[in-house]
Amino acid sequence: MSSLSFQSRAPLVTVATDVAAIEIHAVSGNMRVSENMKRPLSKAAAFSLVEVTLALGIAAFCLITVFALLAVTLKTQQTSMRQTTANSVMSEILADLRADARLPPGQASKEQDSGFGLHGHWAQVYAPDTLYFTNEADMTGSLNAGSPPADAAFRAKITYLFPPSAATAVAKIIVSWPAQVDPSAGVPAGSVETFIAVNR
Repeated sequence: MSSLSFQSRAPLVTVATDVAAIEIHAVSGNMRVSENMKRPLSKAAAFSLVEVTLALGIAAFCLITVFALLAVTLKTQQTSMRQTTANSVMSEILADLRADARLPPGQASKEQDSGFGLHGHWAQVYAPDTLYFTNEADMTGSLNAGSPPADAAFRAKITYLFPPSAATAVAKIIVSWPAQVDPSAGVPAGSVETFIAVNR
């Protein structure tokens, strides 16, 4: 809706419309367009305080959930790494026991030179062997040491079972961590176990 106002004696003529105000100076004839008319407040595009608060609440809830999952993810990754190392330790022990074959009379074993020193222990079913390993799956300390060495991270317990025949030997191997916890006396943080049957 337009409105026109003319002042006969004043040097200024103003024409106001819905969009702009046009001012015409009567003496010089100069025109000036001013577009300073404001929109109504009800049509202004903005977020209300309730909407901003709700958005911040949803964002905070999502961030808290993500941060909570980070701890679980890190723990799962550490457990996975431990299980992988324990499986490597178990593979080394299995290879060592398989290499400990029954030798012909008069031939000496080289087990003490290259293995874990498990040669000849198959008959000792009453006394399991205990080995300790580092985080890099390297043996540390001596066979059946009284207490775990300072750098030990894994404990391997080899229990020799009665062989089903004279030519076959069976053993149960448990690799657990941390090395300071004996699985027969306490509950370790984690462990893996397997059985091995070796033709002897």
